[in-house]
Amino acid sequence: MKAVLMFTLAMKAAAVATTVQAQTPAPAPAIQANRFAASIKPAETFESGTLLVERHGSKGRPVILIPGLASGPWVWQDVIRQFKDEFTLYVVTLPGFDGRPAATGAPFEGARAALRELIAQRKLARPILVGHSLGGTLAYAVAQDLGTGIGGVVALDGLPVFPGTENMPPEQRPQAAQRVRDTMAVNDPNAWAAQQRQYMRGQGVLDIGKADDITPLLLRSDRAAVGAYVADALALDLRPGLDKVTAPVLVVAPFYQYDGAQDAMTADDKVAHYRSLVEGIRSVEVVPVAPSRHFLMIDQPLALAGILRRFFDRR
Repeated sequence: MKAVLMFTLAMKAAAVATTVQAQTPAPAPAIQANRFAASIKPAETFESGTLLVERHGSKGRPVILIPGLASGPWVWQDVIRQFKDEFTLYVVTLPGFDGRPAATGAPFEGARAALRELIAQRKLARPILVGHSLGGTLAYAVAQDLGTGIGGVVALDGLPVFPGTENMPPEQRPQAAQRVRDTMAVNDPNAWAAQQRQYMRGQGVLDIGKADDITPLLLRSDRAAVGAYVADALALDLRPGLDKVTAPVLVVAPFYQYDGAQDAMTADDKVAHYRSLVEGIRSVEVVPVAPSRHFLMIDQPLALAGILRRFFDRR
């Protein structure tokens, strides 16, 4: 909204030459920029397959940062700030997210192939994959594909199977995926925006103000593409192939006591549940971060930085 400058005009009566001084009210306050939209300038930006890639730093171990559903590089700004001088960070934006055009075909498998292509194209030696949510699922998949070519995986609230579908029979997954595609195809944009805001306030982050700032950034993503990624994730269960993951894996589980109480779940319960979903991996650790919701890099940036540093230093 633009500030409107109002003026009181000097009026003159026909019989009396009286000047009324103009009065200027205080200007409206300036619009504050979205605190999460600002990004750190990368050393390089390039395309790799369907991915947009930002490179930060030029020394140390290669680390690939993979955002979650409907997210972009903005979600990694604190991580970039912490590690860009020690590591070479490759921050990817998936097609369909954060203003990028959507790709044709199955988006999850397309992104999976594009990440493999990025590693080959740049000749990255045993990179560490750090993925949030959907990005964590992609990290497991690429680690399955490349085996010893991956140096480590960090999954931030990311799992090898869609949460809540752990016990779904394989034959039901295609139907569930199709229902998501159909729903997203007819979803009203205003209703979609309201749902995103409600999600961010109730499950995304702890602070409502931050939730309201993040919501417009999520809405920069293509709605149909978001639905397609969700559908692909619903249809997927990577657990049977987790024994192919040879890299050490760290799963970070956010926990907020108020939310856990709704399901009678403690932090230990959540860690145990996550551990049960990744038990096929040879070397895996699950650690909780509290208090935090799904976007733990927003809720607990310093705690996350410490966790990542300890993992990076052991690789």
